Amino acid sequence: MWKYPSMAAGPATDVADLLTQAAAEDPDRLAIVESGGRRVTWGELDDEVGRIATGLSASGVVAGHRVMIVLGNRIEFVTTYLAVLRTQAVAVPVNPTSQPGELARMIADSGSRMVFADVDTVTAVRGAVSALEEARDAEHPTGSIEGDLLARLVIPRVVVVGATLQPGERSYDHLRADTARAVPPLQDPEKLAALLYTSGTSGRPRAAMLTHRALLANIEQVAEVQPPMIHGDDVVLGVLPLFHVYGLNAVLGVVMRHRAKLVLTTRFEPQGTLDLIEDEACSVIPVAPPVFAYWRDVDGLQERLGPVRLILSGSAPLSPELGAEFSDLVGLPIHQGYGLTEASPVVTSTLCSQDLQPGSVGAALPGIEIRLVDETGLPPEGEDAGEIQIRGANLFSGYWPDGAQGPDDDGWWSTGDVGFLDATGDLFLVDRLKELVIVSGFNVYPVEVEDVIREVPGVSEAAVIGVDDAETGEAVVAYVVASGDEGSLADDVRAHCEQRLARFKQPKRIEVVAELPVGVTGKVQKGRLRGMERRRALGLLE
Repeated sequence: MWKYPSMAAGPATDVADLLTQAAAEDPDRLAIVESGGRRVTWGELDDEVGRIATGLSASGVVAGHRVMIVLGNRIEFVTTYLAVLRTQAVAVPVNPTSQPGELARMIADSGSRMVFADVDTVTAVRGAVSALEEARDAEHPTGSIEGDLLARLVIPRVVVVGATLQPGERSYDHLRADTARAVPPLQDPEKLAALLYTSGTSGRPRAAMLTHRALLANIEQVAEVQPPMIHGDDVVLGVLPLFHVYGLNAVLGVVMRHRAKLVLTTRFEPQGTLDLIEDEACSVIPVAPPVFAYWRDVDGLQERLGPVRLILSGSAPLSPELGAEFSDLVGLPIHQGYGLTEASPVVTSTLCSQDLQPGSVGAALPGIEIRLVDETGLPPEGEDAGEIQIRGANLFSGYWPDGAQGPDDDGWWSTGDVGFLDATGDLFLVDRLKELVIVSGFNVYPVEVEDVIREVPGVSEAAVIGVDDAETGEAVVAYVVASGDEGSLADDVRAHCEQRLARFKQPKRIEVVAELPVGVTGKVQKGRLRGMERRRALGLLE
C-alpha cells in the first residue's frame, strides 16, 4: 500500500504542539483578540488550554473520545478545540446555527460524549439531547435517528459557556482545573484529531476523518508558499467560522504556526468588519466571495483597507468579473485558492502561480500532486476537462466511522470536482461531478449555464440544477435572483440562453426567486434547491 511521505513539520506530532511551541518562545506576545475586546497572549492561551485539558481528563474524557464543539468564533472555541486535542481525544466542531434535529444526528453519528455550547447555541443543544433521550428510551424509535446511529449513541454531558445552567449541566468555568497537569506527548500523528461534517442540511451526516498528520501537513504546505500567506508580524482577520475547515486549519492552524495575531469576530458585518480591520490594523484578510459583493459599494473602501497587504479568497468560487472589479477598487489582487475539507483544506493557491490569470484557482501547494482523469480513469485528451484527483500528506483518512471512500492504495483521492490544468500547472474549475446534468446523453455543466444567465441585465445571481425529465432523462432548471424589477426577466433569460447555448443546455424552466439558499461560507446550497424540486414533483410545492 502507498505510504504518505514523511512530513516536514518539525517536532510537532500534535496540532496542539504548535501552541506549546508558541508559548515557550513568545509567551508575552499577543495571540488572540476578540472583537469585543478580550485579549490573550500565547502564554495565557497555553495555560488555559492546559487547565481545560486537565478538566476534561478529570471528567473522564480519554484518548479517542469524541467531544462536540457548538460555539461561535470566540476564545473558548480555540481553548476547547486545542484542549480536546491535547487530551488525545477527537474534536467535532459543528455549525453553531445547526438546528436541534441536525445536532442530534451528528451527536449520535459521532458518538460524542460531551458537547460544549454557549448562550447562542445551548437551546438547540438541549433540544438535541432531549430528542436523543426520547429516541433511546422509545420502545419503537421513530424519526431521523436510524438504528445504527442509536447503536453507538452516548447521551452526552453538556458544558455551557457563559449561560445559566440546567440540571445535569456543567459550566466551562467549573470544568477548568486550578492547575494544568502535564500530558504525555502524542506518539502517533496518524491518530484521529477531528471529525468535520461535510454534508448539507439534508441527507445523512458524513464526517471526514482528519488526523494530526493531515492537519499539520497542510499547515506546513501553506507555510512553504512564497510569497508567504501569513508571517509572524501579521494581524489576521478571523471572520471565517472556526467550525469550518478553512477557519479551523487554514487560519487558526497557520496563525499558530507563525505566531501571528488572530482577530476573532462572530459574524461578518460590512461596516463593522471594516471598522475592526482599521482598529486592529489587520494585514491579512481571508474571506469568502460574498464579502466582495458587500464591500464593493462602500465609500472610501481603499482607505479603509489601508492596513491590508494580502486578500485571500476561498471556500466557494469567485467570479472573475467581481474579482477584477474589486481588485481595481482597492489596488490589491485577490489571491484565490481551491480546497476541500478532506484535504485539510488548501490544495492550490494563486500565490503558487507563475501569473495571475482570470478564472484560475492557482497551482498546487508544495507537497501536493494534482492529476485529471476521464470517466475511464485515464488522462483526458488534450486540454479537455477531467475529474480532479489529489495526493498528499494532507489528505483525510476516509469518512467516519470506518474510513470508507478515502485515498486509494496509491494515495490518490477523487474530489468529485471537474477542472482542467493549463501548461503552467494552474487549475481551472469547471463544476462538481455530482452536479453534472445529463440531458439526452449530453453533459451539461451548470456553471456554464450560470455564467450565461449572469450576462442578462437585471440578473444578480443564478443557480442551475438538474431535475428528472421523462423525455430527456434530466432537464436544466435555473433559479434566478433579480437585481431590480422582475418584470420580464424570465423571458429575457430564456431568450438570451437560446442565443448563447446549445438547445440541450437551455433551461427548461426558469424560477425567479428573492434569494438563493447559501451556507455560512457563501456557497449556494444546491441540495436545498433539489429538495424544493422533489417537493414540487410530489405536488407539495406550487
